[in-house]
Parts: sequence; C-alpha cells; structure tokens
Amino acid sequence: MNRETLVMTPGPTALPEEVREAMARPIQNPDVEPEFTAFYEDLLGKLGRGYGTEDDLLVLAGEGMLGLEASVASLIEEGDTVLCLANGIYGAGFADLVELHGGQPVTCEVPPTEGFDPEAVKEAVEEHEPDVATMVHCETPTGVLNDLDGVLSVLDEAGVLTICDAVSSLGGVEVPTEFMDICLGASQKCLSSPPGLATLSVSDAAWERIEATEQDSFYLSLEPWRDLDFDDPPAAFPYTHSVSNLHALDASLDLLLEEGVGSVFERHERAAERCRERGRDLGLEAFAPELASPTVTAFDVENAGDIQRRVADEGVVLATGLGEFSEDLLRVGHMGHNADPERVDRAMDALAGVLG
Repeated sequence: MNRETLVMTPGPTALPEEVREAMARPIQNPDVEPEFTAFYEDLLGKLGRGYGTEDDLLVLAGEGMLGLEASVASLIEEGDTVLCLANGIYGAGFADLVELHGGQPVTCEVPPTEGFDPEAVKEAVEEHEPDVATMVHCETPTGVLNDLDGVLSVLDEAGVLTICDAVSSLGGVEVPTEFMDICLGASQKCLSSPPGLATLSVSDAAWERIEATEQDSFYLSLEPWRDLDFDDPPAAFPYTHSVSNLHALDASLDLLLEEGVGSVFERHERAAERCRERGRDLGLEAFAPELASPTVTAFDVENAGDIQRRVADEGVVLATGLGEFSEDLLRVGHMGHNADPERVDRAMDALAGVLG
C-alpha cells in the first residue's frame, strides 16, 4: 500500500484526525438554532486564548485574504493615508488593497532580507501623518519573521491604527497582539484547520474608527459583526456561517489549548531547527537565516520548481517561493500539525533523495 502523501507546505497544512472528525459533525443552522450561538461564543473564547488577547474576536467565512481586505475596507475611506510596511509580497500587497478602497498608500519598503527600523518608521509617520498602518508578521513566501515590537510602539505613540497580517505565525509563534488594533489569522495555517475561515482580533480603537468610517461594502464590512447578541440567541449573523469549518476550528483550538500555547511555540522551534539542521547537511541555507520563522523554512536552491516536482514523486508536497523567488526558494512548512520532527524528517529524507 502506498504511503499517504505528506503535505508540508506553509498552508494549507495536514489536518489532525480530531479535526477531520469534527468537520463531519451533523450540520447546525446558525440562523435558527440557539445552541449554535452558544457554540460560537465558546469558540471565540478559545480563539481569544490562542490569540493571547482580550480584544473582540471575529471569525469570517472566507479564506485569510478576506480578513486582509475586510480590515482595509472597514477602516479606510477615500483619501485616507495608509503607511504600508513591506519587505515581501504580502506587505506590498496591502498597498494594492488600500488603493482599491480609495486610500492613499505610502509604502515604506526594505529589502526582503531586512526587518523594519523603528526610527525609519517614525520618520515616515512624521512626514506623511498616516491614519492607519499595515504590516506582515511572517512573510510566508520568504519565511521571514518580522520583529514588530519597536515599530508597533512607534505607531501606538503616534496614534496610528495598525492592521497586521499574522496569518502564517498566529498559533505557531508569539504574536504581539496586545499592541495591534487588528490582528489577522487564518484557519489553514498554524491552526491546522481546513481553508475557509479568517480570524481577527479588533481593538476598541479600531471599532471606533470602523463606526466613524462610511462602509461601502456589506460582506467586507466588519461593522455588522459587532452587533451580535449572544444573550438573546439565535444571534443575527450577517450571513449564514460556515458551520462545518467552525466545528473543525473548534477542534483545532481544543488541541492547541490542551497542549498549551507555550508548548506549541516550543514545538515549532524544535521542528524549525530540525528542518534547518537537515538542510545544512544537504548544503542548503535558509533565506535570511537570522530572520527565519519557526513556522516555515525557505531554502535557497536552483530550479526550485523542478525539485518540487521530483520531491512530489516521492510522496511529499513542498512549495516554491513566489514572484521573483519562484525558482530560487524551496519552502518547507513546519507549522501546526506539521511542526513535528518525524514529519520534518520524512520531508527532508525525500529532499535528500532528490538532491543526493
């Protein structure tokens, strides 16, 4: 019998058995059954513990990109200035979303091998006086984890609201959510749930701006989610929620909290070190090693696409880089359920066989 294909991409990740079973639970009608309201409220409590925040939590029915665009659409009006911190594709992509919704993006860009200098950000804030700033915690295409503490302190002191994409780090590494106004996650990354849900934490200051901003969309607006009444079920959700995906996310959060958030972070660190140790044995170095994330390793290679295809023939699915790095980087996702040395070893064994 052939071994099951091992998917070691930086999302979607493999699913634990408990998560697959949860997704097969009998369907509920969230618009009619009061029991679903209680389930959803309990899920948000678990999500808050996973986030490490007491801010309001939301779960939207849509892939992680929905959270990014919904945040921009909800906070930004025509002519608003938005500072977009970028050292990769997703950081730069925020500027496109800002333009799409009428804002004026000011991109503060540094090379993909560098982090953000708080002093440079302070100068940009003083020069452009932005209303909102966007940033990415983990740039998945290069595996770079940005240290945002100093930047967030500068922005907070200047009264600039912050939107942070933590899609590829949340649940795998500590995220400074307490200093972010909106922190974005997604079900299919470190939480090891199926694709299809975006998660957000929203601060009081962000809610105030949302309520003062003219909303030009319904599905992309976060505003209706603040009015959910958990005390009088069934809650009036803005649209019929993705029940089965929520059941799966609930099971994922149970596993995370049972293991303990700190223990989960340590497991990701061990898996990352194992991956990079095996890579060094093959003569491979991680991209920007001093900034490499515990959730994904991007190895510098030649002909990444060819290597990816040959490794897939061995039953292991890896990812290449994106954009300018599509042929120069090969990515191993060791996040969520895949942050496991045995899974890492199987993936690296396949890679060793191809490069051997």
